[in-house]
Amino acid sequence: MSRLEVPGTLHLPLGVLVERRPGVTQWAEWSWRAVEVLEEAPELLPWTLLREEAGRSLFFAGRADLMLCPTDTPNYLDNLGAAVPSLWVVLRPVEAAPGYALHAVTVDSGEAHLYADAGQDLLEALPMPPGLRALLEGFVAQHHVERGFHKRKRDRADPGAMGRRRPGSEG
Repeated sequence: MSRLEVPGTLHLPLGVLVERRPGVTQWAEWSWRAVEVLEEAPELLPWTLLREEAGRSLFFAGRADLMLCPTDTPNYLDNLGAAVPSLWVVLRPVEAAPGYALHAVTVDSGEAHLYADAGQDLLEALPMPPGLRALLEGFVAQHHVERGFHKRKRDRADPGAMGRRRPGSEG
């Protein structure tokens, strides 16, 4: 992890299913999208082909740790308050076949926005599974601390001091 881990952080191993379809333009041979997150990941190697039919292929992309951090509960609350609470899957382009690697799974809407701005990553929002939603609600209930808004007060300007110069200074 690139950031320091906060006490109370929870890691949940999840599995991700990804679908590959034939591309619809001349510039893309394939179209990729995450289609499901499994709360219990099977014991399979990443990019195991599960099914192939009508030109579509379904892969077990691999396992990713969903990290829940007590300091991120405001973002989790925003997500849980949405019409459809989501989790986001991030696939990152790589040189090796099949061309993508499972990079991350997150329920943090702020983190998802950062990945959306990251360039070549594929970011897919999926409905949050009911078991994961219940777990996230419990995590927020246990760790969320409401923080009040404190407006910063600025020092009052002294208009008279703005025009005064010290003797001997050049302006």
